[in-house]
Amino acid sequence: MGFMKRFRRHKTPKQEKGVLQRDFSFPQNYNGPDRTAGLDDKILRRIFEYVCPHCADETLNSSEESGGDGCMSCDMRDLAHCALTKRQWYSVAAGLLYNSIRIDAVHYCDLEEVYAEQRRRKSRNGDDFDPPTTRLLQLCRTVRDNHYLGQRVRFLKLPYMTREACKADLARTVSVCPNLEYVDLPEGFYTGDTTCHALRQELQARCPHIRKMKFNEGSELMIESLLQGHFQELRVIEINRLQIEPTILRRVLGNLPWLSEITFSNTPWLNDSVFHSVPGIPDFPALDTLRFIKVTNLTAQGLEQYLSNSLCRDILRSMYIKECPSLPVSTLHIILHAATSLHTLEYTSTISTSLPMGTPLPPLASNSLHTLRYEITSNTTNQIHSLPNLTKLYVRDPDFPESLAMAPPIRPFASSSSPPPQTFSQPLEVFSKGMHDLEWIFTSIIPPDAYTGRRGSLSGGRPVSSYSAHKGLGPQWGGDARKSIVVPNGFGGFLAVPAENERPRSAGNPGPNGGGGHSHSLSNGSVRSFMGFAGRERERRSSRADLWR
Repeated sequence: MGFMKRFRRHKTPKQEKGVLQRDFSFPQNYNGPDRTAGLDDKILRRIFEYVCPHCADETLNSSEESGGDGCMSCDMRDLAHCALTKRQWYSVAAGLLYNSIRIDAVHYCDLEEVYAEQRRRKSRNGDDFDPPTTRLLQLCRTVRDNHYLGQRVRFLKLPYMTREACKADLARTVSVCPNLEYVDLPEGFYTGDTTCHALRQELQARCPHIRKMKFNEGSELMIESLLQGHFQELRVIEINRLQIEPTILRRVLGNLPWLSEITFSNTPWLNDSVFHSVPGIPDFPALDTLRFIKVTNLTAQGLEQYLSNSLCRDILRSMYIKECPSLPVSTLHIILHAATSLHTLEYTSTISTSLPMGTPLPPLASNSLHTLRYEITSNTTNQIHSLPNLTKLYVRDPDFPESLAMAPPIRPFASSSSPPPQTFSQPLEVFSKGMHDLEWIFTSIIPPDAYTGRRGSLSGGRPVSSYSAHKGLGPQWGGDARKSIVVPNGFGGFLAVPAENERPRSAGNPGPNGGGGHSHSLSNGSVRSFMGFAGRERERRSSRADLWR
């Protein structure tokens, strides 16, 4: 009987219902030398960053703003398994595992269905279970028991409800993380709420390396406490609806040597005098980024005075202006002329009047600007030919890319020796949308090699516009599968759409039958392009989504 047992078929154990079935196929065992032993710590860290990408996230953005692809919880689990695989890997993997900690409320994978079912069973049994709260408690216990791991924590990002409901646990966690640089804090922390008093004391006493802080209405005493030496390594400050004297603000900013970015929002007291030089008061610091949101009393002349300082002028790289009525469109040329090192300018405004008539305004000219986001709710247009290094442009005009794709206009009475019309000389990324569009439509304008001074023809002399459906048009356009190239024909239209199994023909080149494929021949011998025909048929095709419209 014992001999016959060997021929019996062994039954596979039944897998538990609700657990995902996974088929792992492993290769044959490798019996050679260990090749990973020769990898240094830098290479291992780089490999582990691919295993768990969010552990290398060192941005100063909240948990809601710094999400990524994949399941962050599963990635962290895989990295923890790597730390336990070899002694050589432990120090590198553990250091990365506790560098940037992210706690999520759910799994962003199929495992969430399994865990959700398990949580429902526990809740029916009277055992309430909140995953992010439990993970925060486990993290608190770990870093308090092992201070070596607590010293490695630099970034801590939590869900909104967790940081609002677990203020005491969060305070106990940050108290043993002396190298913490950013942590998601509850909203009451930024408004001087008394419920965050213990958390505020722990953060001020134990975490001197905090890099970002907000000061909302009600936190006037908190910002004045920076004069006592708290948070001396702040890089980013956001000031919203704060009531503070400009003199105290200048003293606070002068006490932060590492400050590089400030955001002013809803601060009516902010005016040009904040940039004036006053004896005995530190000057307004030189910053890399300035943001103004709904600031009503700051003018372009005040910014010009600030940029008259060579240090401020050379350091400023980005400026964001949103809904500031005292900084109208007509004064943007003053800012661009003064900011000689500016790389990015974003301007968003709602205007009710057109540009002043009288003396024409100077064009927006800058040799350093790379990205311009110009978003106003009017039909005002500006020249961009005086921005030779511009690479990105945001406009609220859906027809703007088509106007750039047209051939340059012919100047009347221009001689043959006159220089050709000025245009851009590098690829330009245009993001456009209309008033009722929800997403930006991406268009890449590729310039020609050289202009001949006449209108573009089929052989060259005009830019090419490439539309990519997956960069702003949504899945209804086919995702990555559908891409189109729109080439102007030099006569106000575009090349015709080719039929199936047929080479594309120009709208200005009729075919052998006189029809030219999709071109349309008129009785007088002239040719109208596809765009001209589509313009009359637009109402009939208004319900269909088409890239050519």
